Amino acid sequence: MDRAIEIAVNGQTRKLLVDDRRTLLDVLRSDLAVTGPKYGCGLAQCGACTVLVDGDPARACVLRAAKADGAAITTLEGLADPSAGTLHPVQQGFVDAAGAQCGYCLNGMIMTTVALLKANPNPCEQEVREALRHNLCRCGTHKEIVASVLRAAELMGEAASQASEASA
Repeated sequence: MDRAIEIAVNGQTRKLLVDDRRTLLDVLRSDLAVTGPKYGCGLAQCGACTVLVDGDPARACVLRAAKADGAAITTLEGLADPSAGTLHPVQQGFVDAAGAQCGYCLNGMIMTTVALLKANPNPCEQEVREALRHNLCRCGTHKEIVASVLRAAELMGEAASQASEASA
């Protein structure tokens, strides 16, 4: 059965008519041409499809689009500030520490990291590993990914410090 839903994807409100059985991943990729989230396993086990739903990480491959009605969805494409020509600090951290090889897991790693650093702005290595334990990297770049997350935390700390100094 088709259902009308309204979701805000990367700040843009979209009204869609979707079949109750369709996943958010399918709607994002097929209907809205948002290709950051990847189809990996279809079982919510690899993390390639991770998006933020109202700020919390969610596996879009198993989340029915109808369940996201009224939610704010943030994807990899919604992190950077194109008007400023800058990457989100997490994206920049992955660039700085070479946290990508083939790039397939990158979406999930970055989106999970954004949620982690929102909850814990200064994680230790073990906390990073724990947060990313359900995100699979087939290339084996886990060492670089952990370094990327720690670098992103540094960048976010520097940005917060600069903002604090500017407002003082």
